[in-house]
Amino acid sequence: YTVVRAPYAGIVVERHVEVGEMARPGTPLMTGFSLEHLRASASVPQNVMSAVRKIRKARISLRDPLQPGKRLAEVAAQKVTVFPFADEKTHDFKVRLQLPQDHAIYYPGMFVKAAFDVGSAQKLLVPAQAVVHRSEVTAVYVVDENDRVSFRQVRVGGRLINGDQLEALAGLDAGERVALDPVHAGVVLKEQRAGSKAP
Repeated sequence: YTVVRAPYAGIVVERHVEVGEMARPGTPLMTGFSLEHLRASASVPQNVMSAVRKIRKARISLRDPLQPGKRLAEVAAQKVTVFPFADEKTHDFKVRLQLPQDHAIYYPGMFVKAAFDVGSAQKLLVPAQAVVHRSEVTAVYVVDENDRVSFRQVRVGGRLINGDQLEALAGLDAGERVALDPVHAGVVLKEQRAGSKAP
């Protein structure tokens, strides 16, 4: 018999052969993970790919599954590697993020969220949940200073990296309020219209 040693310190996650079993040359014996050199993979849309490739800064955060908005931990990526090809179906680019070695909460197989630094720009953003799509119409419910609701058509850009906001390209001005619950806002608008028609 012989002693097989891994070239790195870590943990064994799967054994491919049993004790006493004949192992042929080239047959993998075990699968292991090094906890010192963890990496995270992410997909980035092509419209921000040039900025991600140029700046190469990102943060990896771990969210609480019971409270999605709460961060349990966040670290800066030590290295950002951009693969020079896009997925044929999604047109997204694969990016690999190197985690620092001094972390104590990230483990192989975990789901994390990556935020990329793509520079700064003045953009008018609207929560994605406030946007309504009806046939070919994209709109939001706008709430004025008297709390009256109106249904307004808008033009929005692509979804941002954080996944919960859209860029308002036309139809909205900075400072205007939009309803975050379109269903409730629609009910309020119907009540307003019914009230205005009442004698």
